[in-house]
Amino acid sequence: MRILLTNDDGIEAPGMDVLQQIASELSDDIWIVAPETDQSGAAHSLTLHEPLRCRTLKEKIYAVKGTPTDCVIMGIRFLIADKPPDLVLSGVNNGQNLADDVTYSGTVAGAIEGTLLGVPSIALSLATRFDNSGKIRWETPMKLGAGLVRRLLDVGWPEGVVLNVNFPDRDPDDVVGLEVTSQGRRDQDLLTIEDRMDTRGNPYYWLGFQRKRSRPPEGSDLWAVYSGRISVTPLHLNLTQNEARAQLAERLGADALETIGG
Repeated sequence: MRILLTNDDGIEAPGMDVLQQIASELSDDIWIVAPETDQSGAAHSLTLHEPLRCRTLKEKIYAVKGTPTDCVIMGIRFLIADKPPDLVLSGVNNGQNLADDVTYSGTVAGAIEGTLLGVPSIALSLATRFDNSGKIRWETPMKLGAGLVRRLLDVGWPEGVVLNVNFPDRDPDDVVGLEVTSQGRRDQDLLTIEDRMDTRGNPYYWLGFQRKRSRPPEGSDLWAVYSGRISVTPLHLNLTQNEARAQLAERLGADALETIGG
């Protein structure tokens, strides 16, 4: 099995070392194509306004000056185009990608791009700083990641679906289970903007999130990670809300163009 690895924290991030260890338990044909620098929050963006730069670090290891999406395209459509990967793994992200995070996440976007290019893809993230200890429990995905990925490959999932995996902020022996979840919703009051002044008296701003727990419903990704479970969320790439589509079609009617003056 050929596996392509990417991330959004950058090719030198510790989570990439963890992901490489996970992949090495599944295959000996591993390729890494990851961003040169941290691309957290890049979402599913492409680099179109300048050329992509790609450096060979070692055999089968490449750093791209671009986004996770760029990296997956570079890998599948150029670097290993002769034999595309059987699996794309993106992560392991330093921090959870839950609820609304999936729309911002470069980690999830790497897996989305793999899925769009026809390769089964999984995003993996590790929840951090839930207990305020400052400890990052890399041993949790390190110990449980390969077995989880192997099991997911055994059971399979539909084409056009990307799997979003989040490990809880617990030691591996304290993880209480595995839950197949729905995407949750955060309390948007947690999003903050902090204004500051630079040394020349000019204002600048930092976006951030308050570290405060919400009260998510049981079965959601947030609930699973809060309760010490590994969350596996199948995400569909078609964002159409079919109930709303049907309601709009019925209410607008066949003569909709006439009603708006067309």
